[in-house]
Amino acid sequence: MSGTLFIVAAPSGAGKTSLVRRLLADDPAIHLSVSFTTRPARPGEANGRDYHFVARADFEAMRARGELLESAEVHGNLYGTSQAWIEGEMRRGSDILLEIDWQGAVQVRHLMPAAVGIFVLPPSLEALADRLESRGTDTPEVIERRLRAARDEISHVDEFDYVIINKDFEVAVQDLQAIVRAERLRRAVQLVRHRDTINRMK
Repeated sequence: MSGTLFIVAAPSGAGKTSLVRRLLADDPAIHLSVSFTTRPARPGEANGRDYHFVARADFEAMRARGELLESAEVHGNLYGTSQAWIEGEMRRGSDILLEIDWQGAVQVRHLMPAAVGIFVLPPSLEALADRLESRGTDTPEVIERRLRAARDEISHVDEFDYVIINKDFEVAVQDLQAIVRAERLRRAVQLVRHRDTINRMK
């Protein structure tokens, strides 16, 4: 496989989705893996673009058939990634970005240890609470549950290769872009992607 797999994880409300959308808009060479989920679509989300929204029974059948590279239950909903799609895109040389939680990241890196893990942190738990409240989509009880979950998720930060603290969005975007560019310039990647050019110069 010549493509690079990037994993971006973060506690809910840290700004991961906004960062990923900006990266994808600015870098057409990286493709987003659209996860399967059993949770209902939020306002403005589209099936096949944001997620593949499926019934729980269908999700569990996919998992039983071994079709998922990773799967996890988050806040009572199931999430998973198609293994065939990821491997096919990477064989074609595409860089892939997975936007998943830390549980999924552990599963993916067990099967694909070369994957690059990126964890996005809020500047503080207080800032995270403000962001969750400003969404206006969750009840106070749900927000409190998400904050408790965030503390647990943040405890797994040392399992990732890179950490971005999303205090200033534009700076965080630049940090994410810098990670992608640096990984593409690794010797092992360049020797595969530019094999003919490099061999001609030897």
